[in-house]
Amino acid sequence: MLLIPCPWCGPRDEAEFHHGGQAHVAYPGDPAALSDEEWARYLFFRDNPKGPFAERWQHAAGCRRWFNAVRDTATNEFHAVYRVGEPGPVVA
Repeated sequence: MLLIPCPWCGPRDEAEFHHGGQAHVAYPGDPAALSDEEWARYLFFRDNPKGPFAERWQHAAGCRRWFNAVRDTATNEFHAVYRVGEPGPVVA
């Protein structure tokens, strides 16, 4: 069982959470001005590193809040969690 530390509720079972993809992806300032290729790149192209990676998570079966986490994609270990809008740690 993997425990994910919610910033509001504390450690909970992974079954309570939904993964939301890469964190800190800025929404385009003027999406209507994007070409189809640029829009597709925004929607579908994400980093996929091996190692520490900033991700978005939702505590769906708990407080239902979104938060960011730095998770090692090779070991599944959570290095840090922080609330949306807070500065995150440097991802090495």
